[in-house]
Amino acid sequence: MTGAPTPGEQPNTTELTVPELSLVVLVGVTGSGKSTFARTHFKPTEVISSDFCRGLVADDENDQSATPAAFELLHYIVGQRLAGGRLTVVDATNVQPEARRGLVALAREHDVLPVAIVLDLPEKLCAERNAARADRDFGPHVLRRQRDQLRRGLKGLRREGFRTVHVLHRPEEVAAATVTRTKLFNDLRHETGPFDVIGDVHGCRAELEQLLTALGYELERDGSGRPVGARHPDRRAIFVGDLVDRGPDTPGVLRLVMGMVQARTALCVAGNHEAKLARALAGRNVRLNHGLPETMAQLAGEPEAFRAEVARFVDGLISHYVLDGGRLVVAHAGLIERYQGRASGRVREFCLYGQTTGETDEYGLPVRYPWAQEYRGRAMVVYGHTPVPRPEWLNNTLCLDTGCVFGGRLTALNYPERTLVHVPAARVYYTPARPFPGISEPGRREPDVLDIGDVSGSRVIETGYLPRVGVREAHAAAALEVMSRFAIDPRWLLYLPPTMSPVTTSQRPGLLEHPEQAFAAYRADGVTSVLCEEKHMGSRAVLLVCRSPDAALARFGLPAPAPAPAASACGAIWTRTGRPFFPPGLTATLIDRIRAAAEKARLFADFGTSWLLFDAVLLPWNLKAGPLVRDQYATVGAAAAASLPVAAAVLGQASARALPGDDGARLDALAGRIRAQSANAAAFTAAYLRYCWATAELAGVRVAPFQLLASEGAVYHERPHLWHLDVADRLAAACPELIATTRRIAVQTDDPASIAAATQWWQERTDAGGEGMVVKPAANLTRGDGLVQPGLKVRGREYLRIIYGPDYTEPEHLNRLRQRAVGHKRSLALREYALGLEALDRVAGGEPLWRIHECVFAVLALESEPVDPRL
Repeated sequence: MTGAPTPGEQPNTTELTVPELSLVVLVGVTGSGKSTFARTHFKPTEVISSDFCRGLVADDENDQSATPAAFELLHYIVGQRLAGGRLTVVDATNVQPEARRGLVALAREHDVLPVAIVLDLPEKLCAERNAARADRDFGPHVLRRQRDQLRRGLKGLRREGFRTVHVLHRPEEVAAATVTRTKLFNDLRHETGPFDVIGDVHGCRAELEQLLTALGYELERDGSGRPVGARHPDRRAIFVGDLVDRGPDTPGVLRLVMGMVQARTALCVAGNHEAKLARALAGRNVRLNHGLPETMAQLAGEPEAFRAEVARFVDGLISHYVLDGGRLVVAHAGLIERYQGRASGRVREFCLYGQTTGETDEYGLPVRYPWAQEYRGRAMVVYGHTPVPRPEWLNNTLCLDTGCVFGGRLTALNYPERTLVHVPAARVYYTPARPFPGISEPGRREPDVLDIGDVSGSRVIETGYLPRVGVREAHAAAALEVMSRFAIDPRWLLYLPPTMSPVTTSQRPGLLEHPEQAFAAYRADGVTSVLCEEKHMGSRAVLLVCRSPDAALARFGLPAPAPAPAASACGAIWTRTGRPFFPPGLTATLIDRIRAAAEKARLFADFGTSWLLFDAVLLPWNLKAGPLVRDQYATVGAAAAASLPVAAAVLGQASARALPGDDGARLDALAGRIRAQSANAAAFTAAYLRYCWATAELAGVRVAPFQLLASEGAVYHERPHLWHLDVADRLAAACPELIATTRRIAVQTDDPASIAAATQWWQERTDAGGEGMVVKPAANLTRGDGLVQPGLKVRGREYLRIIYGPDYTEPEHLNRLRQRAVGHKRSLALREYALGLEALDRVAGGEPLWRIHECVFAVLALESEPVDPRL
């Protein structure tokens, strides 16, 4: 065994290929240098050593009595790493077949390829190395036994299940060896598209030509006029398999697709019909049914060279592809998340045939298990296999088999645009065993059905703005209580706005907040252009406005048909916690008025949409805060107005009657303090009354939109804030009695004159009773070293009296309040902002409701984090 490699082994080259996702099993007797080899070629975290595990469980790496426990631990660690998709190396002797058997089983369990690297070095060399180590105190019989076990099992490593076997026989080979990590054939994450994914063709060449032409591909023909390829200047096609059988021209479809794949203008995955054809062309015994006899007859009329080329093509098709950084998966029958990017027999089986329940229907066909109904993966899965009358998104999956060969359509998905293109079948070419149309995936999850498992427990949500946002289990439970008992219908609830952080505390006399801190904060983040917007004293509101009740029903499944037209709302309006502001009748009336304004302003037409989602403020404040005003603020103001003037008068009288020697000065000071408190209480009452006025149903209600969040297929968080306010102004111009405008001023944070003008603007607003302003990056969504705060609120001196109490401006209170910390509030604001943006992106991308609610629910859960509510 020290010479040429044995049959079945790879040649002894210095390059050892290892799949990027695999289980590498080092095999060799003690002293063969496995640990040194592992340290040289793999990261320390990738190597799991039996000696190390023995030390973990027994504090002694040479305690052989701990071996069973050590290998139990080793297998657990290996399993966890493979489940996470990480290459793992096992450093143990592994000379016994039963030891290797357990590792191969682990690789199969996690659908990764097992690789053996054997260090078959001379026994004398291994003995010399062991003799030089004090911790290898065992007799030569141990080494001899291990060597014998190694040699007996070497020829059968492939039969044991190792996909690749590398054997190194001499120290020079070990020293010269390099390990090269290779991508799996299904790993095309570097291919980013754009793509056109095409459904099951089944021999319908004419329809395929028509679809490719509609997609913008230029067909290439041979001297006989047959299509032998097609190319697009910017795009690439992907076929989901089942090119063959049942249709009129399987050879023509194969000739065209094989030409495209060879020219790298297309990719193709294996379908179950290609797998069966490959077995038939290889001469294996297969049942001639489901269109295979027609295919074999059509291929019989082709030259032998073409049939051989077809055999090589169908035999070499990959089970599935993972593309675009893992965001797109294409497999013939679909693929659950756990199998994506993996390689095993059962992965290929799932890709070809899907999953069945083990039952058959009334037509004798297998009942498909509705895997897509339970899918929660991040990747979009596009597949075919089971014909459907029309493609429908289900949990970020899409079936493109629309039964062309059965007289349906041939359909393609434009990725990443998520638009569909189809051409009708010229006629019915094949009668299906199950009637068509009417073929659909059983157990389809309805769009309004959410699963508590989607949101319960501790969770980590990945967004495109902050990599990972955590939600604690207790906060999720609190959010679930609110969502289940008080929130509007979840089909409306596309977004919850984030909390907003205040500026850091000002040190100016008599002030807690001042604009200079906002400008300095953005200047430090590298933001030179900001926009100051008037802060309306009202309640944050989200408006979803549809063009008509029919549009609301078609897009959101709401509302249910109602006998009275007035009851059919064409939208919704909700609070920061997802609760409705008004009863259904008032909501329908208010939304209809906003809808009419949007129609008059041509917003639906200009944005090419049937719905609009706005961030806004609902006025007056007491619409939502009425109980708070009555039960807290009004009672404080009334009690102060009734008691403090009387107390001041009594103290004044006592001071006037004080005899010489009495402490009249103390009485005067106390009276002065009471008078100051009375003045503060009066200012407190005046402050909150500015934001309250009488309303009767919708009379007196005003809406101040300040940002267009989304419309059908689009989000607008990268549009500048002035653009958004211009959209709001168009609404206000269309309905000025309902829609309020938002005043604003642009500021350059590096220009003292600009800062001074904005500060004066803020001072005038707050002196006149305004709440304050919000300072935002003019460009809207802004990234610096990280995500930049979307807005900082700067509230006026008198408004803050409502928040911190009537006497907060007294020096002793102001000095204490200046110790407030805003760091947690800012962190919370950024996390909620990232989740809100992610939710909007998912809405625009047409993702399922559970994916949108994952973010919406998380915003609500974060609101349960303990933070000073006055910030």
